[in-house]
Amino acid sequence: MIVSRIILKNWRNFESADATLSERMFLVGPNAAGKSNFLDAFKFLRDLALPGGGLKKAIADRGGVPQIRCLSARKENDIGVTVELKETDAEKFTWKYSIGIKLRERGKREPYLIHERVWRNGEAKPFISRPETEDDKRDPKRLTQTYLEQISANEKFREVSNFFQEIKYLHLVPQLIKYPEAFRGEKLSGDPYGLDFLASVAATTPKTRDPRLRKISEALTLAVPQLGELTYKPDETFGIPHLEATFKHWRPGAGKQQENQFSDGTLRLIGLLWSLLSGDSLLLLEEPELSLHTGIVSQLAPLIHRLQRGKNGKRQVILSTHSESLLSDRSIDPKEVLMLIPGKDGSTSVKPAFRDEEIAALLAGGMNIAEAVMPKTNAKNANQLLFPF
Repeated sequence: MIVSRIILKNWRNFESADATLSERMFLVGPNAAGKSNFLDAFKFLRDLALPGGGLKKAIADRGGVPQIRCLSARKENDIGVTVELKETDAEKFTWKYSIGIKLRERGKREPYLIHERVWRNGEAKPFISRPETEDDKRDPKRLTQTYLEQISANEKFREVSNFFQEIKYLHLVPQLIKYPEAFRGEKLSGDPYGLDFLASVAATTPKTRDPRLRKISEALTLAVPQLGELTYKPDETFGIPHLEATFKHWRPGAGKQQENQFSDGTLRLIGLLWSLLSGDSLLLLEEPELSLHTGIVSQLAPLIHRLQRGKNGKRQVILSTHSESLLSDRSIDPKEVLMLIPGKDGSTSVKPAFRDEEIAALLAGGMNIAEAVMPKTNAKNANQLLFPF
């Protein structure tokens, strides 16, 4: 399944947004337009469903309702996230899940549900609708928890809960892998920045891990000069997981390096390839072009397309980018590109590239997506950046 549609209401930058999604999506827009916040809506659903997560923790981890609610929200200040899930080639959704949240105005100011609804098989009427149940009316405290997070309550739509739990997000920070001891503290849900990346490699069975590393190694030899073989090699004394690569060198035996000696770009590329080869769940990527040479970046779109195919069909990948090189690939369909456009009131609108008449004309004239779209997403006053200095 994929997320075929997402509707946001008063979610961070987005006072109102409704976007249709396909298997591969590219988010583009100026800095602070809300690309990370758009991706965070999917992570929020994951955090609701995770064991040990739930509504209260998911909101607390984001600083509370006031930090999540759109600043331009006026009369209706509730927060809403709605998604439709469907099989890749299906016309109607298999599942639809919607949640609405508010902050109690009196007493203990805690977040609560103003609605939680679930639909199935394209039906117009939800088969679960809260708080219309008698139990919810009798005990308002129940509205501080979603059915999504309760095993006893989500039996009829557990497929949705399982789907959300499997959502993956990656914005790998190389320094966390090189110097993990310097960043130990409270762990973030889903390990978004790769602090435990090597531990996840170690936890993968050798039957899966070794062939996967061989594939990554083959790709790296084409992208990283002098690199030979990438292998998993734990510390023999303490069992600490390590990655080791051989580099061609004029001195025999002198070319072995571990992850703390890898370049930032090499580590980010390893993390990207590992994530693309791991599982069939929705994968969220934030600026995968960082630290990579433009020659490699220009191949990321077709690479993602090739590695999307999994056991259960085509895996969905949604990524944010500022890179013209990444978007220059001719295989990118304008229906795969969402432009995030900041408004004067602080709210961001979401516009599919294919619905822009000017972009359609430029593409028809022979331009690629990068040439047609990126000028539309530039900050209006970026050319005046030098003036204050």
